[in-house]
Amino acid sequence: MATKWVYMFTEGNATMRNLLGGKGSNLAEMTSLGLPVPQGFTITTEACTQYYEDGKKINDEIMEQIMESIVKMEEITGKKFGDKENPLLVSVRSGARASMPGMMDTILNLGLNEEVVEVLAAKSGNPRWAWDCYRRFIQMYSDVVMEVGKKYFEELIDKMKEEKGVTQDVDLTAEDLKELANQFKAEYKEMIGAEFPTDPKEQLMGAIKAVFRSWDNPRANVYRRDNDIPYSWGTAVNVQMMAFGNMGETSGTGVAFTRDPATGEKKLMGEFLMNAQGEDVVAGVRTPQKIDQLKEVMPEVFNQFVEICDTLENHYRDMQDMEFTIEDKKLYMLQTRNGKRTAQAALKIACDLVDEGMITEEKAVAMIDPRNLDTLLHPQFDAAALKAAEPVARALGASPGAACGKIVFTAEDAKAWAAKGEKVVLVRLETSPEDIEGMKAAQGILTVRGGMTSHAAVVARGMGTCCVSGCGDIVMDEANKKFTLAGKEYHEGDAISLDGSTGNIYDGLIPTVDATIAGEFGRIMGWADKFRTMNVRTNADTPADARKARELGAEGIGLCRTEHMFFEGNRIDAFREMICSETLEEREAALEKILPEQQGDFEGLFEALEGNPVTIRFLDPPLHEFVPTEEEDIKKLADAQGKTVEQIKTIIDSLHEFNPMMGHRGCRLAVTYPEIAKMQTKAVIRAAINVKKAHPDWNVCPEIMIPLIGDIKELKYVKKFVVETADAEIAASGIELKYEVGTMIEIPRAALTADEIAKEADFFCFGTNDLTQMTYGFSRDDAGKFLDAYYDAKIFESDPFARLDQIGVGKLMETAIKLGKPANPNLHIGICGEHGGDPSSVEFCNKIGLNYVSCSPFRVPIARLAAAQAAINAKNA
Repeated sequence: MATKWVYMFTEGNATMRNLLGGKGSNLAEMTSLGLPVPQGFTITTEACTQYYEDGKKINDEIMEQIMESIVKMEEITGKKFGDKENPLLVSVRSGARASMPGMMDTILNLGLNEEVVEVLAAKSGNPRWAWDCYRRFIQMYSDVVMEVGKKYFEELIDKMKEEKGVTQDVDLTAEDLKELANQFKAEYKEMIGAEFPTDPKEQLMGAIKAVFRSWDNPRANVYRRDNDIPYSWGTAVNVQMMAFGNMGETSGTGVAFTRDPATGEKKLMGEFLMNAQGEDVVAGVRTPQKIDQLKEVMPEVFNQFVEICDTLENHYRDMQDMEFTIEDKKLYMLQTRNGKRTAQAALKIACDLVDEGMITEEKAVAMIDPRNLDTLLHPQFDAAALKAAEPVARALGASPGAACGKIVFTAEDAKAWAAKGEKVVLVRLETSPEDIEGMKAAQGILTVRGGMTSHAAVVARGMGTCCVSGCGDIVMDEANKKFTLAGKEYHEGDAISLDGSTGNIYDGLIPTVDATIAGEFGRIMGWADKFRTMNVRTNADTPADARKARELGAEGIGLCRTEHMFFEGNRIDAFREMICSETLEEREAALEKILPEQQGDFEGLFEALEGNPVTIRFLDPPLHEFVPTEEEDIKKLADAQGKTVEQIKTIIDSLHEFNPMMGHRGCRLAVTYPEIAKMQTKAVIRAAINVKKAHPDWNVCPEIMIPLIGDIKELKYVKKFVVETADAEIAASGIELKYEVGTMIEIPRAALTADEIAKEADFFCFGTNDLTQMTYGFSRDDAGKFLDAYYDAKIFESDPFARLDQIGVGKLMETAIKLGKPANPNLHIGICGEHGGDPSSVEFCNKIGLNYVSCSPFRVPIARLAAAQAAINAKNA
């Protein structure tokens, strides 16, 4: 049977999201609910994938089904493409299965040509509207389909407004717009070298191809990478009869949410513009009115809209984001989707929906994107400092959070400055989808134009970046990288602070404070802990980090990197003495100075964890990372050792490594210098003994982790003197203390021989940063040099150091578990690479049966929620 590539809205429903995309399946669902939806059809996501497989061509079978659907659409609407009596105009919009606001392309008013415009002008008695539609269509088609670029057309509009002495597009007359349409067509011919197309079917095929093509545009690719959306999904295309919001003062368009997407409050929130089309609201070119004011303008339409909002929220059982158009007092629904919201709003909405009896606790946990929690764990402005500060202006708090930094004016500058470690605030007239990388790099975004539903606001909320929009008080001079606000001139590099919750803008930098888990956040976390089956630990090297992680719900330390402790105070001096020692006695004397310091650190960690497990990794990096580079430090070391500067420099040179990632590090250091491992064992065990004595009821059981094992004999050799040292310390103390010795699995050979290694190890912990480096054969420090080229070439869809490679590295992990568990049934297994806080990686860890994931302190809540969702998905599967 032939594949069905095209579905009328009457043939689909909400369950067909993967095939019809989010927008298409929701249009079909609204149609079946009997809501006023302009009718049309959806070309499937599979057709998009096929388009790419066929070398960016629409094949005959798909083409034939599109043509058949046009005929059906003409029958439903009673209008015809290019007709002299009743012409059909359509919108062509993208719609992937995951919402990607502003990332792909839309074309409105398709089907217009000189003749159709005249018919519409005469029939409607509204020539201004007809010519406005035509000039918009030429502009959009040229930009989206032919990739001419918007700016040439914007310049022509600005010139025309200047000549006519008006400030708004709506003040231009029918004659002005007709002249503008002709200027646009001349511009098109100049740029393309051909006349603007007049055949509606030719226009439609061009538009459909453009939407398919936009799936692969740079901004869509960046957005997909950030939001874990596979390239293979493709986008659907929705072709829908136009409803006109720009027919005069009885028409309009708007966007609304059934709850406040910034706070989660249960009240209708949105904006509309009379005599406008959808892109005017979203692009933020005109500042819109609040949705409540529609009650005054058109009470009947407003009441009908409120009723529809209730229907949709009750039907989808989630906050809805809707687009609507009013054409001559008649309401049309153009789309609905689960609305993008801030993390704060997501938590409130989820809890409220549970309290309203709309959803279960399990559903509440499942509906929150763990990545969004990140924003709640970021600092907020210090309340006292905020109280003392006077805002220089107030605009719309479009995406909450506190942001302060140096002003930049372009997305490119934001990216470049952030790469140098600068904190920046991106200030723009309005943002466009092309700015996504700059928006991502900035601490906050400030726009002159646009409302709560503008591109800047929606995208910022989605990525958890603080945003203040629509600050009309700013007098912008983008060309010279400066603006004036409240009588002061601000230049690139000047400091500014934004409060995304209140919309306040402050001069200079306001100090920030750490966030805490309470209220709705606490409730959701409590539910998450009820459902998850995997433990969550933290990577922490200091008692302060460990305490923070405990506050955020960590159930142990999965990785303490002991080398981070050697840089504190004067310890580095003793450690350098040890490195530059030439005899065992010298080395032991230097290590003796470090021992009490290390012991104190470990006591702090055991205290902070209150009897929860603490995994301590022995020294891992190559020694050259610790040697001095400054002349005065070298001299200081030479004096301490009673050696000459030259002798020390010779020792330092001898430590240089050709490939430090694969060099003299990890367990290889312990094999060469057992005294280092012995000192660290004494420090761990003595610390555990002291804490156990102080807290007899705590279960203090240190887990000693030997890094970088590749061979069972290495582990046996190092473990022997760890056990001898530990047992001697415990015997001398006269108290009972359990401890474990395990290893990090970070070398492919260790994963492949895990059945051997498990016989000597009490636990495994996957060090997926190194395991990824060793498996791929490239270093994460150098990968940045070529990853962009790999993304462009579609070789990689994401950074394997940020999102676990489940196919290759994942197979090694599964192999290690399958071999290790039968060889040692008591073996417990975790992961402590950066992947421990990445939701898709956490889900994989749950699937392959890990006991715990470990991640940095601020990612602990993210991992707790991701682990709960993984358990829920596994149960429901």
